[in-house]
Amino acid sequence: MRVFKFATIVFVFIIAIFLTFQLLDIDLDFKIPVKPFRVKCGLVRQCPNSHFAFKMASGAASVVGPRICLEDIILMSSVKNNVGRGINIALVNGKTGELLKTASFDMWGGDVAPLIKFLKEIEDGTVVLMASFDDPATKLNDEARQLIADLGSTVITQLGFRDNWVFVGGKGIKTKSPFEQHIKNSADTNKFDGWPEVLEMEGCIPQKF
Repeated sequence: MRVFKFATIVFVFIIAIFLTFQLLDIDLDFKIPVKPFRVKCGLVRQCPNSHFAFKMASGAASVVGPRICLEDIILMSSVKNNVGRGINIALVNGKTGELLKTASFDMWGGDVAPLIKFLKEIEDGTVVLMASFDDPATKLNDEARQLIADLGSTVITQLGFRDNWVFVGGKGIKTKSPFEQHIKNSADTNKFDGWPEVLEMEGCIPQKF
């Protein structure tokens, strides 16, 4: 008789718990929340070991500045207020990925001399990320173009007024860089009135680039 009473109490207790969960609309299928996997800088896929993830965009006309992200850190953008008309440059340690310096050089109303000085002072082993904004080319001369070509650019000799351009190179690189995109300013193809469309580029930079 006592066994029957105990079983009845247990049964009633279980029913009470079940009804409580139903009334409170509690999910009985307990699931461990899984945090969605996020790739650095929003890349399509994760970079292999010993590589730096990067994503960058040129400026949009003369309105929105370029954006440079490396290893999920925004190095340059309009929000950070460290971009300007012309050529925007971020220097990164090729071994550690540490940001060394950022600068912008006005190639419409400025002087090319500060850009040349800046380029000459870049040390071997430095990763160089460049993005255009508005006009990156009017004040460029042969010396400046050659210094950028020495960083691995193949497009710099053709870069013209209001072209859009993004580039990743390195000081001491022995080959031409695979990370470069360029679109000409052309009235026939421009997306904006007087400017081509925004360029975006992403990839994985090997350490000691």
